[in-house]
Amino acid sequence: MTISIRPETAADIPIIEALTAAAFLNAQHTSHTEQFIVNALRAADQLTLSLVAEEESKVVGHIAVSPITISNERAQWYGLGPVSVSPERQGQGIGSGLIRQALAELRRLGAAGCVVLGDPHYYGRFGFTATSNLVLPGVPPEYFQAILLNLNATSPTGVVSYHEAFNASPPTSTADTPQVAPDC
Repeated sequence: MTISIRPETAADIPIIEALTAAAFLNAQHTSHTEQFIVNALRAADQLTLSLVAEEESKVVGHIAVSPITISNERAQWYGLGPVSVSPERQGQGIGSGLIRQALAELRRLGAAGCVVLGDPHYYGRFGFTATSNLVLPGVPPEYFQAILLNLNATSPTGVVSYHEAFNASPPTSTADTPQVAPDC
């Protein structure tokens, strides 16, 4: 079966949300807010890339890429993730394909570099390495990694900040809000 990777469409949005929730359901290190983060990035127009992996017209994977700031400056650097693969398809190279495609697209866009928060052994396969130059507060340094995408770029030094959408939480339901009866 062939996997194709393409940009998301409006019809993919609810599928991406469900897929992302399912992909992180049993993950060890998660806040279980990844689907809300993707939605918040989209709502804030901060999804530089939102790619889906599709097999026989079924979405089986998704990757989000968004701009980051380094010590309060925009420097053509991006954050990779979340990366989501349908639970029954994990470990079959779909996530790797999405990451490779996202990095290729970032290079095509002229990005200087990209960061990721995740397993150093997994992301090291794509050229990501931990660096003391870039810091994400509150995160063990070996899990915060970077890759230079432009041979003419230099690795900046500073504190990395993701968009505020990364603080997203589940939307509050009106069922949870006390209802006030109108004055009679």
